[in-house]
Amino acid sequence: QVSDASHDDETCATFVLHGEDHTLGNSLRHMIMKNPDVEFCGYSVPHPSETKINLRIQTKGTNRVISMSVLEKGLNDLKKVSKHVLDTFQVGSL
Repeated sequence: QVSDASHDDETCATFVLHGEDHTLGNSLRHMIMKNPDVEFCGYSVPHPSETKINLRIQTKGTNRVISMSVLEKGLNDLKKVSKHVLDTFQVGSL
């Protein structure tokens, strides 16, 4: 779910990720901030009893990179890193 006052500017948006907490929020924020087109990425948990996070992404706007593509890239990068860690752990435990 995307929540933003203005949908005209696709270089910044706040995404609401339901059923998630700090585990995904911090890892995803880290991966997204490695992207050179990103100016800001942060997340918050609105309330401890809610299982959702608000993830804010703002790109530099120089290449008109949209925030949705940045989110997709961040999720894919996190998936690759997680797979690499899992594969390395499984090989090391044999």
